[in-house]
Amino acid sequence: MDGARPIVSSLNGMVAAAHPLAAQAGAGILSKGGNAFDAAVATAAALNVVEPGMSGLAGQGVAACYVAAEGRVRMLNFVTHVPMTFPEGVYRVREEMRRGAHSPGVPGNLAGWCALLRAHGTRSLAEVFAPAIALAHDGFPLTELNTRHLNKAVDVLRDLPLFDTWNDNYTGGAGQVALHQVSRQHALGSTLEAIAARGPDHFYRGELGEKVVGHLRKMGGFITMADLDKVQPSWSDPLSTAYRGVTIHTLPPPSEAFQFILTMKILEAFEVATMQPQGVEHLDLMWRAIRLAAGERIYTNKPGPEQLARLLGDANLDRLIARVKSADPLEGPTEQWLPRPPDPNRENTTSFSVADRAGNMVCVTQSLGDLFGSGVVVPGTGICLNDFLYWAEADLRGGNPLRAGEKLAFPTAPTISTVGGTPVLALGTPGSYGILQTQPQALVQHLDFGLGLQQAIEAPRTRLWDGRLVNPENRIDPATLAELGRRGHVIEDTPPWTILVGGMQAISRNPASGVMVGAADPRREGYIATA
Repeated sequence: MDGARPIVSSLNGMVAAAHPLAAQAGAGILSKGGNAFDAAVATAAALNVVEPGMSGLAGQGVAACYVAAEGRVRMLNFVTHVPMTFPEGVYRVREEMRRGAHSPGVPGNLAGWCALLRAHGTRSLAEVFAPAIALAHDGFPLTELNTRHLNKAVDVLRDLPLFDTWNDNYTGGAGQVALHQVSRQHALGSTLEAIAARGPDHFYRGELGEKVVGHLRKMGGFITMADLDKVQPSWSDPLSTAYRGVTIHTLPPPSEAFQFILTMKILEAFEVATMQPQGVEHLDLMWRAIRLAAGERIYTNKPGPEQLARLLGDANLDRLIARVKSADPLEGPTEQWLPRPPDPNRENTTSFSVADRAGNMVCVTQSLGDLFGSGVVVPGTGICLNDFLYWAEADLRGGNPLRAGEKLAFPTAPTISTVGGTPVLALGTPGSYGILQTQPQALVQHLDFGLGLQQAIEAPRTRLWDGRLVNPENRIDPATLAELGRRGHVIEDTPPWTILVGGMQAISRNPASGVMVGAADPRREGYIATA
C-alpha cells in the first residue's frame, strides 16, 4: 500500500470514531441488528469511558441525522442553557469561567442520546449502554492519547480544590498514568447501569441529579434541579446549502454552524477546482472566506430567521465575495467578541459518524468544553461536568452572552450531505471554533479536488486565529507559505500534523451500490469498525 492507510468499506454498516473501542462498541450493536441510531448511542456512551476528557453524559452536543424511514434529514440540538440562577455580570473576564463548579452549563448529552434512541432507535437503553458498562467495569488499556490527556489534566488541575476527587476517579490517586495501564471506572459503570435501569429521569429529575446538584451547590455552583428538569433536546429541519452538486446539511441557530454554511456559499462563487491544491490561490481564497464568515458569526450570533436570511442572502454574499477578491489584507476576529490569545491546548471535543445498511446516517459532535470540562467530578458517580459557560461571552455585549437562562450557542457542526435527497456523506470534527474552519477545508479537498475521503481528511489544514494569524500544517510548500505571508497572512510555524485543525471521522455512501467507505483522522486515534 506504499505506506497509505487502508480504506475500510462495508455493505452492512460502520462506525468512524476517535477511539477504537468506541467504534467497536457501536459496530457491535449494528452486528446484533441495531440501526445507526442505536449504534450512535452505544458509541457515545463508550466514548464517555474510553475518551473521558472529551465528552460524557454531563456534556453537551448536537447530531445530524438522515432518517431512512422518513426520507429526510433531521437535526438534534442538545446544547442547553446558562443556569437560571447564574449571577449575570459577576464574571467579567472569560478565564474566570474556565474551571470549577461555577463553569458548567446544564448537561445535555444524556438527554440527547435518549432522544436519538426514543425517536429512531430499535434497542433499549440497557442494550446500547451494555458495551460502555462493560468497558467501565472490566477496564481498558490506556492509549497514547489517553495517557497524554490524563497527565496533562493532572498538571492543569492539581492546584485546584476539585483535584483530589478528579484524581481519585481517573488515576486512582496516583497523580499520573502510564501507557497501557488498565483504566477501570467502576463508579461510572454503576451510574450507567442505574440510568439504563431507571431511564434518564434518574439524572434529570431523580436521585442522581440531586447528588450532582448538591455537590455543585457545596462547591459554589449554580445548576439546580429546575435547570435539569428544563432540559429538552430540540429536533429541527437542517440549515442547508448546495455545493458542487451536493447539498450540505447542518444545524440551524442557535448553533453557530451558520458560519460554516456561509463559508461554503462564498466558496461556491469561485472556480476552486481550477486552482492548484494547497497552492497560493487556493489557500488565500480559503483563509479569506473563513475569516470573513467568522466575523459575520461573531457580530450576528444566534440570528433570528429574518437576520439569518439576510446573512446568507445574495446581497450579503456579494459584499463578502467582493472583499475576498480584494487585494487588501484581511484582519478580524475568529473566536469571540473580545480577542484572546491563541490556545494550542484545545483537544476537548469528539465527533463520530455511523451508517447502517438501511441507509440511516448519524453524525454526532459532543463535548465537555475544555479537557475534562470544569474538572468537577461528582464523588461516587464517575460523572465529570462540562465547562460550557467558558464558551459563552463574559462581555455581555457579545452575541452569546452569559445571561441566566439564555440558550447557549456553540460551534459544533456535524453534517449530512445528500445528492437528490439520498445521503452520501456524514462528516464532523472537534476543534473549538476551528470546527467551522476545518470542515470547509476537507470538503473542498473531497468535492473540488476529487480526493478520496481518507486522503481529503489527511490533507494539510489550517487553523485561523484573531487578527491575521494562521497555523497551517507545515506539509504545505514553504514557498507557498512565504507568498501567503506577503499577501498579509501572519503565518506561525506549525507541526506537520496538529490537533489544532481537528480530528475528523467520516463515512461516505454510494447511493447506487450501498457501499460505505469510512475515514478516520490520524490527528486523533481514529478508527473504523464495521458490522
